[in-house]
Amino acid sequence: MHLIITDAWLAKSRAIHLTGTRLVVAGLALSMGLMLIAAGLYHWVFLKGAREGWPVVGALVKLVVKDEFEQRDRFLRENLDAMARKVGEMQARMMQLEALGERVSGLAGVSPNEIKGIPGRGGVLISGPSLTLEELQATLSEMEKTGAQRADLLTVVESRLFDQKIRKSMVPTQQPVSDASLGSSFGWRIDPFTGRSALHTGLDFSADPGTPILSAAGGVVVRQEHHPAYGNMIEIDHGNDLISRYAHASRVFVKKGDLIKRGQKIAEVGTTGRSTGPHLHFEVLVQGIQQDPQKFLAAGERLPSRQLAMAGKALESLSPSRR
Repeated sequence: MHLIITDAWLAKSRAIHLTGTRLVVAGLALSMGLMLIAAGLYHWVFLKGAREGWPVVGALVKLVVKDEFEQRDRFLRENLDAMARKVGEMQARMMQLEALGERVSGLAGVSPNEIKGIPGRGGVLISGPSLTLEELQATLSEMEKTGAQRADLLTVVESRLFDQKIRKSMVPTQQPVSDASLGSSFGWRIDPFTGRSALHTGLDFSADPGTPILSAAGGVVVRQEHHPAYGNMIEIDHGNDLISRYAHASRVFVKKGDLIKRGQKIAEVGTTGRSTGPHLHFEVLVQGIQQDPQKFLAAGERLPSRQLAMAGKALESLSPSRR
């Protein structure tokens, strides 16, 4: 493109040659200039008019600002309603967790009132679109506090249940021989060797030779020897002055000092020592005094339901005055 520029008298002229690149650059520069001029006019006219209250400009600005505020408020309200529904669901779950905690704490022997600051059931009612941001924040803070309290309660319950489980595993309540018939019970009987009345200090379980003998509870082997009367004998210390004794075994699989788990195979039924036939002689001693093992075994049969603490109280029922 060629542009020829002359003066009014056509005395002088000047020719300008414009290529395609120069035209594009010139167009862009002109567009940018127009945009800057428009932005300046907008800033000067609308903002100045809004600040000074020009009739037409002020009304337009108020209309635009009002629409923006309405859109922002509608967006905020929709999000608050969605959050309120989620908080309502969380509160319902918290109440279910509270009810579950109360039931479990009852099994553990813990009252929820023992945990300081545990409130009663209920809470802030989240209803409808009238919920404000401040109310939502207050509800979330309350739920956080309540959740921490529930966690404290369940931690105590877990500790109590674990303690009861340990106590249960350390009390001889498991049958030492599976599917065995009970021969002689604890108490006075006619001695099979002398024919005279004598105190039988344990339970006799009749079983075939080689039948597994199981530890009635966890503990430590404190004696493993051959006794003239008891034959191959094992004694396991369960703590709290509580010992279980297993006699007349044919084979023994543990030694003194071994740690024993509840239900572990420790020996096999035999007829060693002062015995008339293959059987297990089972004793329970509290502070060195023989007790009726049937009381412990009977307590073990009632444990699986809701009596987890009964095994731990078995010793309390056998006070020295009743021996």
